Amino acid sequence: MHMADALLAPSVAVTMYACSGAAAAVSVYKLRKDDDPQKLPTMAVTSALVFAGQMINYTIPGTGSSGHMCGGMLLSALLGPYAGFLSMIVILTIQCLFFADGGLMALGANIWNMAFYGCFVGYYLIWRPIMQGKLFSGMGEKAGQRARMILASILGCVITLQLGAFSVVLETSLSGITELPFSTFLMLMQPIHLAIGLIEGLITSAVLLYVYASRPELIRDVDTRAAAGGGRSLKATVLVLAVVAAVVGGGLSHLASSNPDGLEWALFGNKEAGYSENMGLDEDNFGISSGMADAAGSVQESTSFLPDYAFPDSDSAAGTTVSGLAGSAMVAGAAVLICLAGGFFRSWRAGR
Repeated sequence: MHMADALLAPSVAVTMYACSGAAAAVSVYKLRKDDDPQKLPTMAVTSALVFAGQMINYTIPGTGSSGHMCGGMLLSALLGPYAGFLSMIVILTIQCLFFADGGLMALGANIWNMAFYGCFVGYYLIWRPIMQGKLFSGMGEKAGQRARMILASILGCVITLQLGAFSVVLETSLSGITELPFSTFLMLMQPIHLAIGLIEGLITSAVLLYVYASRPELIRDVDTRAAAGGGRSLKATVLVLAVVAAVVGGGLSHLASSNPDGLEWALFGNKEAGYSENMGLDEDNFGISSGMADAAGSVQESTSFLPDYAFPDSDSAAGTTVSGLAGSAMVAGAAVLICLAGGFFRSWRAGR
């Protein structure tokens, strides 16, 4: 769902930067009050895991399309909505600047579409109400919590991806891109992201069930008393997730589907593979151009040292491996810096 700059008018892009910036400012303020000592390693490793997970596009059968996880629901369930949102900003910014994934002018919109809904709508309207409710209580507390976790993960991913897909359509409509009629574009975007959301929900629930069995206190809004006993140490849990992130980003990313993702599929179709051409836009000449987009593209071209997760002008598989490992490490490092900065500000305020 990473939007290109050509899909946005500068006025819409600036508006989305303002909206995402306001949400980021609130998140930074809230994170300054967070004293959880487990937040730093958890934020680092889960951010790396989401980065690696986004590299794997999974095929949506019978459509000629593919999808990848967004990760907002997973991060907000483990870190809370504010730290989760900041982690998503780190992931999307690094993808944009160093891997040319999503336009720089469109970054504010991509943060809103892929992070805001999953972290805030997903957490406050779906995850927390379900996890604090009494659904499946007749199954026993531990089994009931697992069932609620699965339901909240799937429902949250489906609904928040639907909201993100709708926002993409709305933003292109407000940008005045007449070759993307609102209703037609909407009818392509919503069903394909329903399927993508269902698969992401299953992936999210699988990761959370592992964490619940290992360190239940890492998951927001669960009764840790019901899950007491057994499990793994925090160090072991974090290590396992770090290894999974490295394996996914550095190895399994080679198995990613070659089909276009949901947004690209809606725009360009997949006629070469025998599927519909959908909106049938020209991949080399679509949308709108602007001086702001040209400037953003120039900056992005100079910063992206592994464009499209590969070595420039090379088909070597090693480029994908290096991209997965380097990107995951960069994301983890940036997440650690956010936590350390939060600790600095807390200490500074306490000193004053």
